[in-house]
Amino acid sequence: MLKVAIIGLGDVSFVHRQAIEASDVADLVAVCDIDPTKHALYRDRPFYTQVDDLLAKEELDVVHICLPHDLHVPIAKQVINQRIAVFLEKPVGLNYEEACHLNDEVERLNAVVGVCYQNRYNKTVRLLKEKLASKEKGRLLAVKGLVTWGRPLSYYTHKPWRGSMARAGGGTIINQAIHTYDLMQYIAGDIKDVKASLSNLTDYPIEVEDTAVAQINFAQEVHGFSMSTNAYVANSSVELQVILEQGKYTIKDYQLFDTTDKGKVCLVEDKVSIESKSYYGPSHQEAIEAFYRAIIHGENDYITVEDALPSMIMIDLMKQSSETGKRIDKGDWLRES
Repeated sequence: MLKVAIIGLGDVSFVHRQAIEASDVADLVAVCDIDPTKHALYRDRPFYTQVDDLLAKEELDVVHICLPHDLHVPIAKQVINQRIAVFLEKPVGLNYEEACHLNDEVERLNAVVGVCYQNRYNKTVRLLKEKLASKEKGRLLAVKGLVTWGRPLSYYTHKPWRGSMARAGGGTIINQAIHTYDLMQYIAGDIKDVKASLSNLTDYPIEVEDTAVAQINFAQEVHGFSMSTNAYVANSSVELQVILEQGKYTIKDYQLFDTTDKGKVCLVEDKVSIESKSYYGPSHQEAIEAFYRAIIHGENDYITVEDALPSMIMIDLMKQSSETGKRIDKGDWLRES
């Protein structure tokens, strides 16, 4: 059995706990959070308020990191330097540069770090990838991602790091829509350039954006468009659509639809857990189990830090484009970075 710990006991850690406790190959042996009142949630397990104490006193195989964004890279580095595998919540870091620093450390230590882009494991996404690979509808022409969500002021005041650029690295683009950006590049391939506008539609006293629109060009002349916002009153279904030469596929309301001139047909539906927030997606269990299997069997079949870098590039390009008002070419940007 893999001996597993969680560092950071915020909202999303509950989903990780569920997956760990449901696994046949893992045992949750300890937890860590700077807030000692969180111990009440884990009375039956050793509780630590300091990462140093956790790592010194527990024999661990895997640590799940569910901390604020600015702590992802430093704590991940600390853990892997103890030769312990890490399952890291998104984003990998505050920006592409920081994510690259972590990737360099992973390669230097030959460490095992998985990134929680669980939606790649959704049935809808997997079947969509199969359909695109078959070329049955011709070449991919375009991809669209829409995230129309709502966050009250209390979302930021209850946890002020979410509204801090230094601690969060951004707003909707890095905290909510990053999963959709990951899927867009996972489907469309290499990013070529980005033109974006980041703004605030709410009147909240926050440093990060609550709304973003972007036009993204990918390799092979694939066009992309994304829109995300936290300024709606509810969390509408995320929409991911691809247009091909002879038709289109759309993922919406946790279903994959094939749309033709004869109508719309549902091809597959994701099973959404009723025990957690539905917008987290249905596949944390699958992503975590895949990571555990990779550790046990010495495989590489999991989402690595390197796999997660393109979404970090997309976010950084959107920031710079919005700041300058210009389209940013990825190649030029990387050479200048």
